[in-house]
Amino acid sequence: MTGLLDGRSAIVTGAGRGIGRAIAESLAAAGANVIVADVGASIGGDGADPAPAREVAEGIGRKAIAFTESVASPGVAKQLVEIAVKNFGGIDIVVNNAAILRDAFVFRADPRDWDAVIRNNLSAPFYLINAASGVMRDQGKSGRGGAAYDWGRIVNIVSSAGLYGNLGQSAYASAKAGLFGLTRVAAMDLARAQITVNAVAPFARTRVTDIIQPANEAQKTYKERALKIGANHVANLVTALCTPAAKGITGQLLGVRGREVFLFGQPRPVARLEVEKPEALAADLIARLGGKFTDMTTDLEAFNTEPLV
Repeated sequence: MTGLLDGRSAIVTGAGRGIGRAIAESLAAAGANVIVADVGASIGGDGADPAPAREVAEGIGRKAIAFTESVASPGVAKQLVEIAVKNFGGIDIVVNNAAILRDAFVFRADPRDWDAVIRNNLSAPFYLINAASGVMRDQGKSGRGGAAYDWGRIVNIVSSAGLYGNLGQSAYASAKAGLFGLTRVAAMDLARAQITVNAVAPFARTRVTDIIQPANEAQKTYKERALKIGANHVANLVTALCTPAAKGITGQLLGVRGREVFLFGQPRPVARLEVEKPEALAADLIARLGGKFTDMTTDLEAFNTEPLV
């Protein structure tokens, strides 16, 4: 994909390590200028270290800038977009990858942890989309990049935990499920401006998989398999979604695990029941629709097969 993104500018959050780093490097290899946005916090969101973002930006070279403030506030998100416009003449691509993790069973969870995860994993992507999409729309009207190039690409990194659920991840799963909801609405709101918005659920070695403490043999096997998968496969898909050829892909939920790419279905009614006796409704639901109920499989169980690497 070398040269497909020449002259384009991208913001990638959480780009100092893992999947975010692979995405930033892939976009740069395709020709894009990249802002490597990463506060350098721990996986739990604590502390700050500018070194990871600066290291990635230095490795990319003159096409990259490090940004080391948290985007979890509207003002900082707007500042980040302004830096892209000032240094690169505009903003064409946004990849919301940054996330933190604070796991606990729902009956033991600290509400402060909930607030922190929602703020970092859901509110921050909204702030950045809110700040960047207006600029993207204006660029489209003014013809930035020529008629052959669409006006913007937004990719949100979600998680199968937000689709299936997973034990102890009420905050993380809720934020990622919400991020997919934001993806759908943003795709609708920006369709007339030809700005595409998609969600990608990655399966790869990250700090999240590194800290998994297997509670049983199945989880141990899942972790062993996950550690085999490089982040480059996720970067390849995200970069493809940002190219001109992907102009017809928007509002979609995709997954990537090694060389496998999944298109996920989206929630739609699968059965219908006419209520005749409200007092018997629960029994009728079980008797007539129970065979179609979604089971309680976790994401770790659903994808615990050998990956194609």
